[in-house]
Amino acid sequence: MNTRIKTNTIFKSLLYIIMMITVMQSYAQIKPSAQGLVHLKDIKVYYEVYGTGKPIVLLHGAFMTISTNWSQLIPELSKNRKVIAIELQGHGHSPYSDRKFDHAILATDVAKVMDYLKIEHAAVLGYSFGGAVAYQFAIQYPKRLDELVIISATYKSKGWMPEINKAFQNMKPALFENSPMQQAYETVAPDKTKWTKFLEQMISLAQQPYDLGDANIAKISSPVLLIAGDNDGLDKIELVKTYQLLGGAVVGDFGQMPKSQLAIIPGQGHVSLMSQTSVILGFLNSFLK
Repeated sequence: MNTRIKTNTIFKSLLYIIMMITVMQSYAQIKPSAQGLVHLKDIKVYYEVYGTGKPIVLLHGAFMTISTNWSQLIPELSKNRKVIAIELQGHGHSPYSDRKFDHAILATDVAKVMDYLKIEHAAVLGYSFGGAVAYQFAIQYPKRLDELVIISATYKSKGWMPEINKAFQNMKPALFENSPMQQAYETVAPDKTKWTKFLEQMISLAQQPYDLGDANIAKISSPVLLIAGDNDGLDKIELVKTYQLLGGAVVGDFGQMPKSQLAIIPGQGHVSLMSQTSVILGFLNSFLK
């Protein structure tokens, strides 16, 4: 009983924060220069393109859309970069599909969207669930990756604090009923009636333990920027281990600084972190080539 109450409290708090951020982000939207659906073998994937310059691909968090995740960041990033924002299977404008998927399949979808847009290589930025997909993209397509930016995400279940993994296991579709996430979904989804099936699909994936492999992470040769909130639910011991796998956490004064970087932003949780646009943008501008 206590576990159920605690889980409900966690998700009600999370949904409230998302509602506040969604309202705030609505004032920053700009129109894409291109948008549409890429018809793949089994599904259709929606994308939007903004700006010109070196390309960067944005991968949103679970249950989110381009607008709810990126509408504050896109206007700034697109001032000097070509921004490609993708809505992963079943999210936003991308129609629901009963195709079973995992991080590897979604990473392949990202590569195919890049093929369609004739983008040979790009920087990839992923938040939360999108961050795990971004890690997988780096593993599968190392030659297509310029830089990797991971915001509040991990490549394995153990990278989350135990409370988060317990919350995943207790997640139910009813927790999202009449939530800002549902409202955002119904605003743009091709078929609003698929909301519950989409939830069940995503919850099932969230409840499956995953681990993309320490050895695979250690092989990532592109520069990686890890951004986290100090209270975002990531296990910070595991986060530092990840940074070590990427060549970081060394004594920089004794030799060359690593090409990868770690930024932990104080006073931020998993969702509130994404409202820190100017802070995140500062890190991106100094990191991206």
